[in-house]
Amino acid sequence: MRKDNSALRDVANPMPKTYQDRRFSDLLGDAAWSALPSSVKRRFGKRLSNGASVVYQGRVVSIRMNLVGRLLAQVARLVGGPLPFDLSSANQPAVVSVTEDIAGDGQFWVRQYGRAAGFPQVIHSSKRFGGPTGIEEYIGAGIGIALQVSASKEGLIFESDHYFVQLGAARLCLPVWFAPGKLTITHRDLGKKSFVFSLSLKSRLFGELIQQDALFHDMEDD
Repeated sequence: MRKDNSALRDVANPMPKTYQDRRFSDLLGDAAWSALPSSVKRRFGKRLSNGASVVYQGRVVSIRMNLVGRLLAQVARLVGGPLPFDLSSANQPAVVSVTEDIAGDGQFWVRQYGRAAGFPQVIHSSKRFGGPTGIEEYIGAGIGIALQVSASKEGLIFESDHYFVQLGAARLCLPVWFAPGKLTITHRDLGKKSFVFSLSLKSRLFGELIQQDALFHDMEDD
């Protein structure tokens, strides 16, 4: 008798289902969401099941930091290294994967940036849909950023509203003078299945601390 191995194949090669996701469209509103490029709506308007991930491959186009930015990026490594810290990552490979966080009703983001020498830098964060602004990013050690999301003609803009520390059920908002600076993350569509992911951190006192641009490609469309 021939043994049916279909169940084993399904486990080894799961076929994740894609569901419509209105979390980002609800944050923006129907009018702003409808005006976005179709490729941006496709990337941010789907939810994966079965623990599957979406992977984007590309390269770091540019990165710059002033002295204060370099010091801050090194200090931030004590809480998981949420900021790019190596200037040699310019023109190096970059990979971003997004996985649905079923338990936390959010998304896990893993960013990997190559370096001229040594292991690549890996940044982990979790986006959760909640809090006073509707979306927050947790970067480790209980530290989080409440984000404001807006739309442009080319994509999405995420700006820091305030920083906080979550200690169990207690939540402590950091005063503005203690915050590292204004964080802006931009997803800008370029067409032809490509987009730019930009990270900018600016301080009122020390100016532009960190600026990084990375170019990615929609691998799942190939």
